[in-house]
Amino acid sequence: MVVGIVAMVGETGGGAQPHGQERRFFETCTERDSGTRIGGMKTNAQSFPVGYHSFHKEKVINFQLNRWHSLGLLPFGEVKSAREEITGYEDWKSILVGYAERALEENRLMDAAFFFRAAHFFAHTEDPDNDRLYVRFLEVFEEAVTGQGFERHDVPYEGTVLPAMWLSAGTPTPIGTVVMHGGFDSFIEEFYSMMLWFSRQGYDIIVFDGPGQGNAQRTHGLVFDYQWERPVRAVLDHFHLEEITLIGLSMGGYLCLRAAAFEPRIRRVIASSVPFDYSQFTNAIGQMLTKLFFTRLTGFTNRQARKRMAKDGFYNWYMSSVMHITGKETPVEALYQVLEMNEKNLHSPDIVQDVLLLTGKRDHTVPLKMHGKQIKALTNARSVTGRVFTAEDHADMHCQVGNVGLALQTMHEWIGSHPGQDAIS
Repeated sequence: MVVGIVAMVGETGGGAQPHGQERRFFETCTERDSGTRIGGMKTNAQSFPVGYHSFHKEKVINFQLNRWHSLGLLPFGEVKSAREEITGYEDWKSILVGYAERALEENRLMDAAFFFRAAHFFAHTEDPDNDRLYVRFLEVFEEAVTGQGFERHDVPYEGTVLPAMWLSAGTPTPIGTVVMHGGFDSFIEEFYSMMLWFSRQGYDIIVFDGPGQGNAQRTHGLVFDYQWERPVRAVLDHFHLEEITLIGLSMGGYLCLRAAAFEPRIRRVIASSVPFDYSQFTNAIGQMLTKLFFTRLTGFTNRQARKRMAKDGFYNWYMSSVMHITGKETPVEALYQVLEMNEKNLHSPDIVQDVLLLTGKRDHTVPLKMHGKQIKALTNARSVTGRVFTAEDHADMHCQVGNVGLALQTMHEWIGSHPGQDAIS
């Protein structure tokens, strides 16, 4: 029971015109996901693959394989081939590194970059390959995007910097600015295809790594902090922005709403995944037990977690990652940082912007009930729009993996119908 409680809060989870390169990406994506490449795979109008596939019997591995393909970053055929070789977490890394090296030999740089990233995902924080794979991913990614109009920025933040990427609108006149971030363990480079999509629609698009994410944590030593208005404020100051749409993905769905409660330059906010309160993921009894184990029985809880880490490779990877990202020495200290993302600290009544909440009905990470709880808590928002994607949408998984294009189109249409000029006085 204790180990179950310890695990319950986890999440596995610039000015040049880029339209020429961007067009090639979408043509490549279309070719990749139709006809001879993967046998008639269905795509949506934006050329993101459609469909959530049974790549692997292990749910978390299956989700990760689907994620990279659904974002249009890895070809279906190779993902399908890799799944036939992957038996579990133990051989995940070595098999995907092999696919990355093969893609490099064939000069398929973006495929190689994201096979390296995928291989890196389950690398333990103490694995010597963790840093090596991360650096290799960045090197190959940087080579792959050369000439596409992306600008790297170092955003001043509390004595150090936050990494950010900027891409201008792929149309003569921008229709707005979108700022986007991920969740607990995301890297800004993972949003490459989304950045291209938003640029194609006419938006200037900025993505950034906040505390605990990507190079903000790995190079600049910034550990996780749920007070997300602080990094958002730094990004808006750096780029001299006064009216933006903020998008948070995965656990970022909590963080973006928290930022909106404190930062009036956010005119519209979109949460793709709606955690609301991590302590409420379980039922009332579970919540009481969680409080007991995390406040009065911390020694016992830490010992139980350590025992499981010694026996369970996946749990060891997960818990070590949480401790690394939060900068904490014990499981209880690290998970307490996650439990700080609760209803009280979210400040939902202080959110006065237009809000869009996107949820997958079969999200394996965030319970469906959190969607309704969040809507009810937004008592002073200018408007609240919620959508629960179903299997018929092929977008009912975490962060709409399976139909990312539909999620992006939903965001785009909603932004267009909520200009937000009068949202903040």
